[in-house]
Amino acid sequence: MPPPGRCIRYAALAVFAFAALPWAAHAQDIEPRAYSNAPVGVNFAIVGVIQTRGDLSFDGSLPLTNANLDSTNLVVAYARVLDLGGKSGKFDVILPYTRLSGEADYLGAPVERTINGFGRPAFRMSINLHGAPALSLRDFRGWKQDLIIGASLQVSPPWGQYDGSKLVNISSHRWTIKPEIGVSKAFGAWTLEAQAAVVFFTDNDDFFGGNTRSQDPILALQGHAIYGFRTGQWMSIDTTYFAGGRTSINDNVRNDLQQNWRIGVTYAFPLGRLDSIKFAASSGVSARTGNNFDALGIAWQHRWGAGL
Repeated sequence: MPPPGRCIRYAALAVFAFAALPWAAHAQDIEPRAYSNAPVGVNFAIVGVIQTRGDLSFDGSLPLTNANLDSTNLVVAYARVLDLGGKSGKFDVILPYTRLSGEADYLGAPVERTINGFGRPAFRMSINLHGAPALSLRDFRGWKQDLIIGASLQVSPPWGQYDGSKLVNISSHRWTIKPEIGVSKAFGAWTLEAQAAVVFFTDNDDFFGGNTRSQDPILALQGHAIYGFRTGQWMSIDTTYFAGGRTSINDNVRNDLQQNWRIGVTYAFPLGRLDSIKFAASSGVSARTGNNFDALGIAWQHRWGAGL
């Protein structure tokens, strides 16, 4: 087993790209260490499986009630650390494939469906504006985090499985744009983080038989308390709150405003120099609309490049 000092360096590389893996819908992501630093030129490949069960609004906006939906999600992601004018940044792309089954009510009538297909991919560019300079692998080994302030922009195009004659789909016929800011402060072995984002949606003009469906923006807030072990492992207690997102169908406003809380826990550990494993679980604790579901996930990450 590698000595503790080397394990800590391996863990610092491990955590950066794990934030690329979504554990729920885009407005409900729980992403500890989203703005951690890593050496420029490092590449990450991630494969994960996420299981969800319960009253799930699958793309964060489905107009369903009393839902009992199960989904198994295979997620593949790629990320690369960049030098953006002397500041560290990251580009990542996420591609999910989902099996969804279950039943729910729509306007008082039960609907049921089982379906497989690709969800919407997500493309994100992030930059650490303060406290995380672009570093080579040699310089990164001597770097210690203090205060990091970062920002990102994620875009999801209207790709993936979608059938306008069905209510329950894996993807959705619209664009999603998510700007975010994040702050991360280290206190010895502890790191405290906060993130704030607004999720914007274009209209779906092919909703359930040719109707037009609109959705207001969603405000999404996250907080994380992370403890790093000397062995290179780390654990995070996570919470997220999201509000807004009221929808309209042909300009008829629906009573589906979201005001929801989720909590979760994340645990990650290195498997030597190039590989890492992450476990995550979350649950809805307070829900006004479509959030009373549980999620469990596991991901494997491999990294290469920059002289590793």
